[in-house]
Amino acid sequence: MIVWLASYPKSGNTFVRSLLSSYIFSKDGNFNFDLLKNIKQFPANSLFKQLGIDINNEEEMFKNYINTQKIFNEKDSIRFLKTHSSFFNNEKFKFTDRHNTLGVIYIVRDPRNIVTSYAHHFQLTPEQAYENLLTPQYLGKTSYNHCITYMGSWKHHFESWKVFRRLNKYLLVRYEDLINDTEKTFLNILKFIAHLARVKFSYDEKKFDNTIKTTIFEKMQKLETNENFVEAKENKQGKKIKFFNMGAQNDWKKLLDPKIKENLERELGNEMRELNYL
Repeated sequence: MIVWLASYPKSGNTFVRSLLSSYIFSKDGNFNFDLLKNIKQFPANSLFKQLGIDINNEEEMFKNYINTQKIFNEKDSIRFLKTHSSFFNNEKFKFTDRHNTLGVIYIVRDPRNIVTSYAHHFQLTPEQAYENLLTPQYLGKTSYNHCITYMGSWKHHFESWKVFRRLNKYLLVRYEDLINDTEKTFLNILKFIAHLARVKFSYDEKKFDNTIKTTIFEKMQKLETNENFVEAKENKQGKKIKFFNMGAQNDWKKLLDPKIKENLERELGNEMRELNYL
């Protein structure tokens, strides 16, 4: 059965994958990037190709989400999958069903900080990143390597996965808690997985400690990027604009335009208060 690691992009999904892959898929808990291969992304082009589905046909791909999950899903074991998709189940398309899904770990991050991180990663201006956050978006629409993924807006994405909460199969993980208190947050994740599996919780303390030490956020960030900075680059149209790197959890306070900050807090105020960001 699948446990989804679901998040809007640039919200800490890789850090959660690193912790889980180190603890579950290594002998000693020591992290290395090869371990991340044990937690793959969904949707993925390779799965649809196995079924002979045209990956350029968006509707056919959506129709076969559940069929592709059946390829690797094993009823009596847990399979972790990362996704940036919003959750959608309607008459036309179903993202997943109860026969394939055990639960979801939803990773969320302060949208004010996502704007700066998203702008850097996708080479957008902060204004463009802000607009993307508030409007329905796809990933992979113009990519030959990545599967088309429907995210929706940040608000829709956050709200859509809550359907699992009423089933007691939903764990909310705030990026900020993951960084500030990694041990406690990761312990809660492991307890949640034990709850889903209906087994008594226990853990290997030494392996747990190794996992924390070798996947600490500062180390992960140094491997992925340099120290925080603002730089000018050329976008795809050849225009020089400012981009931000991933940044630490409070970088938006230094980098985000006050007007964008105010607009975000107005548009997403209810959700941000629910998450204690306001």
